[in-house]
Amino acid sequence: MKFEDMINTIIIGDSYKLIKDIPDNSIDCIYTDIPYLSTFSGGGSLKNKLGNYIKEEVEEFSNGIDYKILKDFIRVMKKINCFIWCSKSQILDIMNFFAKYEPDINILTWTKTNPIPFGSSIWLSDIEYCLHFYKGASYNIGWKYKKKNFTSPINNKDKEKYLHPTIKPIQCVKNHLLNMTKEKDVILDPFSGSGTTCVAAKELNRKFIGIEINPEYYKISLDRLNGILANGQISFDTDIKI
Repeated sequence: MKFEDMINTIIIGDSYKLIKDIPDNSIDCIYTDIPYLSTFSGGGSLKNKLGNYIKEEVEEFSNGIDYKILKDFIRVMKKINCFIWCSKSQILDIMNFFAKYEPDINILTWTKTNPIPFGSSIWLSDIEYCLHFYKGASYNIGWKYKKKNFTSPINNKDKEKYLHPTIKPIQCVKNHLLNMTKEKDVILDPFSGSGTTCVAAKELNRKFIGIEINPEYYKISLDRLNGILANGQISFDTDIKI
């Protein structure tokens, strides 16, 4: 597939293969929410009940990724500017990969004000992690977009609108893109899910390329770009807060 045909669209297919069609040094920023690597156990304890609940919620996204794709991340970027949402168990492997390129590193977080309440000695699942690797300064767009932590309730309404269990708050994504990209930059999301990155880029006047292998999420994300919810209704919420 020609690179120019990829711009401002979401492609259905295997990102490990399709990223090979993207030329070297052609992407300004990669912003992606990769499939998390998680372990779940059975049994009757409270801990296992929590594990079973999470497994039912996000089982499709719990097997992680093949880290070989990170080499293509480096290849396609003009300079390192990469946001990767990941599970706690993936942080060390991803940071070890990028360390050899000596980028600046930040661990950004989304703190949920209403996490699932479980007792015993289990820590609440109230924080998600986004690793940001970059070389070069951010843009002077105001301090409120430069916060390393984004705080909000769990975005159940977004999950209902776009039927994706791990969807991230679009304003959080916009804050990151506003800080580290400029208008007309090309943003790549190789695991685009319900299309949050692409929608954020479109609304911020950035170019985008999304890749999604799941046909259901692919259709939902294309409809979302056109203001249509997963149930076929037209959305009048542009989500724009700039």
